[in-house]
Amino acid sequence: MASRILRFTTKAGTLAQLQHRMKSARIARLVLFTVADWRRDRRSCLAQVSASLGAAPLIVRSSCQLEDGVSTSNAGAYLTLRDVPAEGLERAIEQVIASYGAVVDANEVLIQPMLQHVVRSGVAFSHDPNTCASYRVVNWSEGSDTARVTGGCGGRTWQGAALSPFPPPPELVGTVALLDELLTLFGGVPLDSEFAVTHEDDTDTLWLLQVRPLVMPTAGQSPEAQAQRLTLIADKVARGMRSHPFLMGRRTVYGVMPDWNPAEIIGVRPKPLALSLYRELVTDAIWAYQRNNYGYRNLRSFPLMPHFFGLPYIDVRLSFNSFIPADLDEKLAGRLVDYYIDRLLAEPTLHDKVEFEIVFSCYTLDLPARLECLTEARFSAGEQRSIADSLRTLTNRIVHPQDGLWRSDAAKLDILKQRREQLLVSSSDPLERIYWLLEDAKRYGTLPFAGLARAGFVAIQMLKSLITVGVLTQSDYDSFMGSVSTVSSQLARDRAILDKATFLARYGHLRPGTYDILSPRYDEAPELYFDWDQRPPLEETTKPFSMTLPQMREIVQLLEAHDLQPDPVELFNFLQAGIELRELAKFHFTRNLSDVLALVSSYGAEWGFSTESLAYCDIAAFRELHVAAADPKSLLARSIEEGAARYSETLALSLPPVIARPEDVWAFELPEASPNFITQKQVTAPIAGCSSREKLVGAIVCIPNADPGFDWLFACPIAGLITAWGGANSHMAIRAGEMGLPAVIGAGEMLYRRWSQATRLHVDCAGRRVEVLA
Repeated sequence: MASRILRFTTKAGTLAQLQHRMKSARIARLVLFTVADWRRDRRSCLAQVSASLGAAPLIVRSSCQLEDGVSTSNAGAYLTLRDVPAEGLERAIEQVIASYGAVVDANEVLIQPMLQHVVRSGVAFSHDPNTCASYRVVNWSEGSDTARVTGGCGGRTWQGAALSPFPPPPELVGTVALLDELLTLFGGVPLDSEFAVTHEDDTDTLWLLQVRPLVMPTAGQSPEAQAQRLTLIADKVARGMRSHPFLMGRRTVYGVMPDWNPAEIIGVRPKPLALSLYRELVTDAIWAYQRNNYGYRNLRSFPLMPHFFGLPYIDVRLSFNSFIPADLDEKLAGRLVDYYIDRLLAEPTLHDKVEFEIVFSCYTLDLPARLECLTEARFSAGEQRSIADSLRTLTNRIVHPQDGLWRSDAAKLDILKQRREQLLVSSSDPLERIYWLLEDAKRYGTLPFAGLARAGFVAIQMLKSLITVGVLTQSDYDSFMGSVSTVSSQLARDRAILDKATFLARYGHLRPGTYDILSPRYDEAPELYFDWDQRPPLEETTKPFSMTLPQMREIVQLLEAHDLQPDPVELFNFLQAGIELRELAKFHFTRNLSDVLALVSSYGAEWGFSTESLAYCDIAAFRELHVAAADPKSLLARSIEEGAARYSETLALSLPPVIARPEDVWAFELPEASPNFITQKQVTAPIAGCSSREKLVGAIVCIPNADPGFDWLFACPIAGLITAWGGANSHMAIRAGEMGLPAVIGAGEMLYRRWSQATRLHVDCAGRRVEVLA
């Protein structure tokens, strides 16, 4: 006869049901009684505890009818008291009952002995609470503190598909078996459990501390459907791991942050329109075209950003190939690509810092010293010189005082502006405008931006190398960055001095989600972003950067010794231009992009489609409508329907930030990210999201990515900034440094989730430390 399906009751009642049915774990002895029992005869209740549990330290736990329910958990809402001695039991029970608020006779109190010799504890979910998909998710920490994870102090997180063919880590095998058994006992109802492992007499024992229904906003898709998609992704990853006749490197790695970092720009789960626009404007072709123009290997026709059911990743082998100087010996170049990939696999937390920590992509004044690490990988001194010579030639082409490639790229921005103005005053229909705004955005916008971004990176690397070789101090670096005049710093100044209409005419096209049609432009929702009733104070003028005569002489000697072409003045002109023009190029091409999104919205509305539904459309549908005679309503409806269906699959998937092998698609441990700490400052402040402007003042603001459209935040007196994604050279990193704002850029999914859910944090940038205070 089939076993009876259990039903969840209260915390205590559910544990009591399970106490003699569990095979995969034990449940500690327990005593439970109601508030009515306690009020009627507390002496009898205390005697029951003494007889059943003895005098050992106890844990007095809430078991309220308002917690652990099917529709709401109220997790942590009521009191639990640990290590309660016998003489303190009565008072502890009173405290727990008082935490319930109103007196309800049916509420319970649960008392158990404190577990001894705990070596591991945590929480385990049968389904991913974020995606509602059937992933087993275990968040745990090593050590004796059973409240560490539930108290929000982090720990490690492992996630595995329900039908994964690969076993969990050895230390989690029992926990995953516990989840499977509980699912069987409760008839497949998604659930959330707490567990602990004790070690005594050379034996590990798994204990179930709590189990309750997992409250999810939607029903998850079936494990079978999940397994079918993961099989296709794993097959695609396996194909990518093979050698390629036109690529160097034995294998590849996929990451969400290297190079053109999609996690930062469009997010880890972009809507189809945003994904297709990013591919169109950057990652399908433009990225490789411009990198080749700047002297690197020709990777044209290689799309940089594959996606797995809508989750975008960078093909890291492609990226690393594209950072190899075109004139470097083929065999040496191949070894270098393999070295880069091996380095990333050895330290996957560097995936958002590959150009700073792994790749040698330009010549700097400390390059010969940095190349010495290749000796351990058996690169000879002669090979290291060859790499340095190729990078020197390439860098000289970029920074040349008269013929530097960045100069011609900067000139294209004026062409972009002129052509946009011509187009917008012409009689062109909306479809033609969409087509040409995008074409111009590529040719005169993202193409030069890709080059100027490269120049900006070279500038930052060169500037940092001046610190390494001892010419500049960190204060000099900060002073120089503070003296740079970017679009962002000008925006802050203009916000303080311009009237609303003038300000929005200049900056109104900006939006926090640059590629996201659902993110309002500044001029579409000005009240959302700015307080127009009062102007922010004008930022204090920073002390101009200046060098001493000895520093100038030393730089002259270094440039001559390293055979670099510019003199010190020309070098610093390039450093300033590289950083400023990168932001200016972004400002100009995003105006074209923002106008495209506005036109898409208005054109779709003419055919009865909301902006929300158009977010699921592929930009290719509008290109097709421009070049072909087709039924707009039918074509757009089909694209939206297909996009919405694909996006539902996107939402149900979870993948690690770095995929190193096909097995990672099925199960993975989320890495603790290595965030980028900006400035040397400290701040203690409450946490705020960006949705409520009135809560931003004096707060540490948490935003998912380092998109330049969030620049409006800097017009508010915020105390600090934390982003989930973003590199050391991202817009927000530069802007925060420019403003002297303590910031943590690129915290990673796990740390960001922990910190953004806190109410108050202490951020110590110099100490590279974030502490949850509440």
